[in-house]
Amino acid sequence: MELYNHISKWDECLGIIRNIVEPQQFATWFKPLVPLRLEGHTLTLRVPSEFFRDFLETHYLKVLQKTLYRVIGTDANLRYSIPVAKDKTMNLPSAHDNTPENKTISVPTYSTGGASPNPFVIPGVQRVKINPNLNKEYCFENLVEGECNHMAVTAGKSIAAVPGKATFNPLFIFGGPGLGKTHIAQAIGIALKQQHPDLVLLYVPAGRFKVQFMDASQGNRLTDFLSFYSRIDVLIIDDIQELASPGTQKAFFHIFNQLHQAGKQLIFTSDRPPVELQNFEERLLSRLKWGLSVQLTVPDYSTRMEMLRSRSFREGVELSDDVIDYLASNIRTNFRELEGVLISLVANATLARKEITLELARQVVGNIVGEAKSDVTLDKVLKTVCDYFDLTRDMLLSKSRKRQIVQARQIAMYLSRTHITNISLSAIGAEIGGKDHATVLHACSTVQDLIDTDKVFRQYVADIEKILHPAAR
Repeated sequence: MELYNHISKWDECLGIIRNIVEPQQFATWFKPLVPLRLEGHTLTLRVPSEFFRDFLETHYLKVLQKTLYRVIGTDANLRYSIPVAKDKTMNLPSAHDNTPENKTISVPTYSTGGASPNPFVIPGVQRVKINPNLNKEYCFENLVEGECNHMAVTAGKSIAAVPGKATFNPLFIFGGPGLGKTHIAQAIGIALKQQHPDLVLLYVPAGRFKVQFMDASQGNRLTDFLSFYSRIDVLIIDDIQELASPGTQKAFFHIFNQLHQAGKQLIFTSDRPPVELQNFEERLLSRLKWGLSVQLTVPDYSTRMEMLRSRSFREGVELSDDVIDYLASNIRTNFRELEGVLISLVANATLARKEITLELARQVVGNIVGEAKSDVTLDKVLKTVCDYFDLTRDMLLSKSRKRQIVQARQIAMYLSRTHITNISLSAIGAEIGGKDHATVLHACSTVQDLIDTDKVFRQYVADIEKILHPAAR
């Protein structure tokens, strides 16, 4: 029975972790872990890859620490065992593809005979050389990394190192508008071309892919269309949710199979996860789920601050800390809106020959964003938190150290900081129990940590936010 001790202990750990993280996260990041042995207080787990290990360390270290302390003891240690990478990391249907590995591929000369040139056959050229359609501005160096996009950036850099041989293919990046899907997809492409200049790489928006397919079908050039895409080593398709027509999906299905089975790298972006793609064939959906699906989320305050500093530096302008704080506090939805407000602010200051002041920032934000969240006040936050936890206002603002009251007080500080405009940390602290700005900052950090690691606590905050913004949520 001692032989199976590591299995039973890890099963006990999984039972605890299952109640902390979301079901999809549990299935993706914890079920693949395999217990190998338990020597003393050291548990060894097999993880699929270095990327997998790095992701666990970055996002779930606290969860693993607390769980192992509880199951094994406070002397618990965790070791990882990473298998040696192989050329084929997924169990795929057998491929009968005789395409040579040499990236120099010959194509036949095409004679137009007076007709329009075929866009999928390159006339008079004996080697494949296509424009990858990459914008050099969308590189990793110009991308601000935070919790909102860390997983996608890490996965992208792993792919750039070993395209087609990473533990995930395809890479499926999804998220709402303005969260940086296109930037990350293009950054992966740029990094790939820098590290592997001989690869045939193509970035194509799904809308353009669809138009190309329609033109090829109407011009009786469908074979040339499929032949062209079969020569791509790395295919990046942006906004794949637009490939909803049956004909386009059929062609894309054929291209996907041929490239994937040949070990080529596929990268897709979408405004929704694969499971929510509408009017997609089931066989295609199943293939989109083969690799790694990564969600981009709304950037947090610190990431928004860093983005503003980075972009203002690239624009050659200097912003005061007050201006940066104001913009980061009031523009919370996505990077695109934040960038748009910054560009508008710089333009207003330049044209009017004014300095970029806090007053000008307020004016620009008011014109672009409006006052959608101006109805949230400190009183409303305090009342909502008190009602939710069945506390009186005096209890909330007291010096009580009871766990429920302390957490409610910290949540009130966190929500005040993230949902109220024109309020400082010091002002929040003064109104909520006479605390200083450092206490408020610590409370916000504590709440964010609990949101990341405690499923029940995360639901508390989400419920209160829905009450504060019923229309927006």
